[in-house]
Amino acid sequence: MTSEATSQQAEHIPADLLAEIEEAITHYPVSKRSASLPLLHLWQNHFGFIDDTGIEWIAAKLELTPVNIYELVTFYPWFRREAAGKTVIRVCRTLACAMAGSYALREKFCEAAGVDAHAGHHGFGHAPPTSADGKFSVEFVECLASCGTAPVCLINDELHENVTTEEVGDIVKQYS
Repeated sequence: MTSEATSQQAEHIPADLLAEIEEAITHYPVSKRSASLPLLHLWQNHFGFIDDTGIEWIAAKLELTPVNIYELVTFYPWFRREAAGKTVIRVCRTLACAMAGSYALREKFCEAAGVDAHAGHHGFGHAPPTSADGKFSVEFVECLASCGTAPVCLINDELHENVTTEEVGDIVKQYS
């Protein structure tokens, strides 16, 4: 994609997002490629997922080929190529949390949020199982780095520690 095409697409990027992107790139003066992950996070945080337009725009912005960005989106499980629910509930499933009941906790979150707990693993790049109304997605994730307060979950950007199945209904109501 040419720099002209990049500037044409930039017209469709909200000014606040564009400013964040420009600022993030300044932290990587030696190699713009190093800004790939921060830009992907900014894009997904703003739009909710990273589609082909995002991949192509970020690649052009960093003077890379789209495959350089696509490989990151499809490698890291945090990125997705389709929209998830408005509220994403991430339940830790690593050892400490699993031993403290995270598998039952995920089932309870699915039940309370109206998500099919048996929808299976969503796989890299795909949205996690989502409620029919699009309000909630529930997924297992690897360690959330709070093993001493297991089981834990991350709801959007808020960490919940020592969560019990009895609390799940009230927690879901907070995000409804």
